[in-house]
Amino acid sequence: QVHLVESGGGLVQAGGSLNLSCAASGSIYSIDFMGWYRQAAGKQRELVARISRGGSTDYADSVKDRFTISRDTAKNIVALQMNSLEPEDAAVYYCYLRGVSSRIIRVIRDYWGQGTQVTVSS
Repeated sequence: QVHLVESGGGLVQAGGSLNLSCAASGSIYSIDFMGWYRQAAGKQRELVARISRGGSTDYADSVKDRFTISRDTAKNIVALQMNSLEPEDAAVYYCYLRGVSSRIIRVIRDYWGQGTQVTVSS
């Protein structure tokens, strides 16, 4: 089973920075995307950023130019550098992986980390 382990969340002042990291392990045949979602209290979960197998990236408009997603393909690690954090960025951030765990079945599935809390104080 694919296992995602996140680190780097915490409390930061407005204008500060945090770096989130997510390491994927387990049975992985292929990866389409790795990235980050977030969900604030009372709001829907939203895509923050993702990076594809080929290295292309997508960002939510609200974080573009402030957040940067990167990857270490060899280690199946994805990171999110978050700069100029705002109170509106406070949420639980979830690492995700979209991929295939079996070359025989080849069913695309989404895998999720446990979530890490990001709190931004004003």
